[in-house]
Amino acid sequence: MSPTEEQIGIVIVDHGSRRHEANRRHELFVEEWRQRGGFRMVVPAHMELAEPSIAMAFDACVAGGCTTVVIAPYFLWPGSHWDRDLPDLAAEASGRHPGVRYLVAAPLGPHPLLADIVEQRVEHCLAHSAGNAPECDVCVGTGRCRLR
Repeated sequence: MSPTEEQIGIVIVDHGSRRHEANRRHELFVEEWRQRGGFRMVVPAHMELAEPSIAMAFDACVAGGCTTVVIAPYFLWPGSHWDRDLPDLAAEASGRHPGVRYLVAAPLGPHPLLADIVEQRVEHCLAHSAGNAPECDVCVGTGRCRLR
């Protein structure tokens, strides 16, 4: 039986950082994605270095009534975190919740839209460095987007 979107919790997990600003950006991204609607819950998690952990986010989904939890890695490529760490952490978290199923989704790349995003970022930064565009939302106030 396939779960309905109303039964699914999505945990969008990044690596995690010691820098509060980096973790906050992840939370803001997850909030933006959550507003698209459709799923019972969409929550952030960090694989390491910060909270909420995958286990905490998994627990929150179950407490919110989810019967299926999807771990969606906010990683570019499959690597050891996707091959080994995420499945192990998800299995550990699910062990406390008999009857709740989980899935570790694929990482972001390779995907054609990523090439488009990289192209847009490069073009915008070049335009900014030439004085033809404002700083982008990532670089604003950092002074990083300039030719040296």
